[in-house]
Amino acid sequence: DGRGGQLGTPEELFERPEHTFVGYFIGSPGMNLLDAKIDGNMATIGSHQIPLGAGYTSPEGHTQIGIRPEFVTFTTDASGLPVQVTQVEDVGRHRIVRVGFEGNTLCAVLPEGTPLPEGTQHIAFMPEQIGVFANDWRVTPQTGGAS
Repeated sequence: DGRGGQLGTPEELFERPEHTFVGYFIGSPGMNLLDAKIDGNMATIGSHQIPLGAGYTSPEGHTQIGIRPEFVTFTTDASGLPVQVTQVEDVGRHRIVRVGFEGNTLCAVLPEGTPLPEGTQHIAFMPEQIGVFANDWRVTPQTGGAS
């Protein structure tokens, strides 16, 4: 009784997953997923707003944004999400930094040699790399670039 989530090349599955399972399953670590309210070109997560790389009509159902750990950056800009660094894993060519945000665990990938953040930090997402999902399926943007 299974259902195929997506067919495509490894690059297509990684860069543009059509389903949250594909986004999380493909890649190590998997795609970060956060419950969000979508309104135009902004996502609201808790009391924080995140700019999206495109505009959306308000999708119905359970909505989330998805962002690959490679597109999460640490910033001194207080407009980013406030997070607490919980773990750092050195995996050779890069480090995986796990952070806590409002009960969620998110991952960021830092290239080798990048200074390690400690304690409370802020993170930002590359807007053009954020995917919007409703009921686990990718939502097509109405304006702007591809998401």
